[in-house]
Amino acid sequence: MTDRVYSLGAAEFDPSGLPIFAQPEQAPSAGARPGRVRSSFSLGRDPKPAPTARDPRDAAAPVARLPLRTAATASGDGIDWNLVSALRAAASERLMRAVETSPHLGRDDQHALGRRIINELLDEEARQAAIDGFGAQNRVQQSRLGQAVFDALFRLGRLQPLVDDPGVENITILGYDTVWLEYADGRLVRGPQVADSDQDLIDFLVFLGSRSEVNARQFSEAEPRLHLRLDGGARLAATAWVTPRPSVVIRRHRMQEATLDDLVARGSLSKVAASFLAAAVRARRSIVVAGPQGAGKTTMVRALCAEIGPNEAIGTFETEYELHLHEMPERHPIVHAWEARPGGELQPNGRRAGEYTIDDALYDSYRYNLSRQIVGEVRGKEALTMIEAMQSGTGSLSTTHSESAEAAVSKLVTCAMKAGAHVTQDYAVRAITESLDIVVHVDVRTEPNGKGVR
Repeated sequence: MTDRVYSLGAAEFDPSGLPIFAQPEQAPSAGARPGRVRSSFSLGRDPKPAPTARDPRDAAAPVARLPLRTAATASGDGIDWNLVSALRAAASERLMRAVETSPHLGRDDQHALGRRIINELLDEEARQAAIDGFGAQNRVQQSRLGQAVFDALFRLGRLQPLVDDPGVENITILGYDTVWLEYADGRLVRGPQVADSDQDLIDFLVFLGSRSEVNARQFSEAEPRLHLRLDGGARLAATAWVTPRPSVVIRRHRMQEATLDDLVARGSLSKVAASFLAAAVRARRSIVVAGPQGAGKTTMVRALCAEIGPNEAIGTFETEYELHLHEMPERHPIVHAWEARPGGELQPNGRRAGEYTIDDALYDSYRYNLSRQIVGEVRGKEALTMIEAMQSGTGSLSTTHSESAEAAVSKLVTCAMKAGAHVTQDYAVRAITESLDIVVHVDVRTEPNGKGVR
C-alpha cells in the first residue's frame, strides 16, 4: 500500500499503519456470516460493546484478515453484501480512531476521510482477493461496492438507492425480503430485499435511531416503535416485536418548496380555490388541512406557508421535522423550528429524562416574538397545543387525518380531550369553534389507469 498521511487538524493520521480487519478470538458459530457485527453500524458508539480480549481501538492489538470473499456471495443486484458488511466494519474502526485523534472533525471532513479509507480498503481487499485466486472486479463493480460501503457507513445502507429514486414516493417494508415501491404515478413495484434477515433489518433500524447526535430515538423491545426524520426530508416509521415481522414505511416528500400555483399547475387545485386560500393566509385566518394518509396534507401546508410574508417570524412545532420551513431561508428568513424529543427513564416528577414535548416548545415560543405558530401533524393531544397556538395568535396552520372536513372537527375535539380529564368535550368544542376559521380537505383518488390524482 502506498504511504499516505492525512492531516486531521493538529494531528496526523497514517492509515497505512493500521490493521485491516479484526479477527475474533473464537471461531464463528455455524451459519454466522464473516464480518457481521450486530448492532454495530455506527462509529463505535455502542455504549456496551461486546467484551473482547483486547480493545479493538488499540492500534497495537494483533489482528488478522477475515475471509471476505467467497465463491458466490453476490446478491441479485450484483453486490456482495457480506463483503460490504465486513468492509464497513473495518472502515468504521479506522474512522473511529481518526475521529478520536481529532474529535472536532466536521461531518463533511468525516465523509471525505471515510471515502479515502474505503478506497484503501478496496485496494487491499482486491490484492488479497487476487492472492486467493478470485478474479479482479472492473471499475464499475469497484465503484458500486465503494458506494455501498459508504452508504452503509454514513447513510441508509441498502435503503439508500430506493430513497434516491426521484420517482419513489413511499417505500413499504414487511420483513427484510418483502419490499414495495409506490411511485408518484400510482405504480406499485416490488423492490429488492433490504437486509439479509429480519434481525439485520432491526439492527440497522436501531442504528438509525441512535445515530443522531441531536435527537436520538430509542428502538428496542421496551420501545417497539420508531418515528424518525431522515436526511433529505424523508420520514421513517417502523415497528418490531409487536408485529409478525419488522414493518417499515418511508415517506418521501417530493415537493418541499411547493406553492399554490404549483398545485394549480398539477391540477390539484383550481385557480379560484388557490386565490381564496392565498387571501385567507394573508388575512391571518387559522387553517387546518385535513385528509387521509398520503393525500398531500404536508405539501398543502407548505404551499399555504409560501403565502406568508418574508418579514414574519414563524415558529413550527413538530414531533419530527416535515415542513422544513427552516431550510428555505430565501422564502422564510426567520423560522424557529422546534422538534419534540422522546425521553428516557421515568423520573419521580412523572417526566421522562430528557423529554421535550410540543407543549414545552409552545410554552418556550412565547419569548420569541413570533408572528405565526404552526403545529405540524395533530394525531393526539397535540390538538390542545394547536388550539392554544390559535388562541395565542392569528394565522396558525396545522394538519390532521380525517375522511372529510366535517369529520376533521370531530377528530380535533376527540384529540384535544386526550390531553387529560381537565379538557371536557364542551371546552374542546367551544375552543375549536372560536379559534378555527377554515378546514381545507385534500383527497386522493385512483383513476382507471391506476394513477393517483390529488
